[in-house]
Amino acid sequence: MMNFLVCHNAILQEMCDILEVTHEGTNDVKRVRKHALIQLYELLRTQKGETIYNVQKRFSHIVNHLMSLGKSFGKKELNIKILMCLDRSWQPKITAISESKDLTSMTTTSLFGMLREHELEMNWLSIQESEDKHNKGIALKASGQRRHQDSSDSEEDTMSLI
Repeated sequence: MMNFLVCHNAILQEMCDILEVTHEGTNDVKRVRKHALIQLYELLRTQKGETIYNVQKRFSHIVNHLMSLGKSFGKKELNIKILMCLDRSWQPKITAISESKDLTSMTTTSLFGMLREHELEMNWLSIQESEDKHNKGIALKASGQRRHQDSSDSEEDTMSLI
């Protein structure tokens, strides 16, 4: 009976090992995957026209996979990485956050929330500015047409006087 349990445990251990290698890969595969993800993490930059939501998805995907492979991160390291991957248009907000917030205690979720809020405000301002420009353009066209009518009316008045 004891031999059966030892044999059974050995078979179970072998099955677990096979499943682990099948789903997670060998140690060499894990090492290569970890190095590739570290490189993606280090080279992470926002792409032109990319939303903060999409940056957050890419960032979280990379960090979560690295953590599952044993890499650990501090809050400050992650927050600084997020701020560093943003393009120049974000510089005023980056400076404001860096100077006013404690990056060692802030969660990445809070940081992304602040960035998404700022992005929404900037989009709203852009919409307002474009509407203002559109309305000004219409006003100028209308006034230009009125002047044309005024001059043609004055020409008709002059002709009738003659």
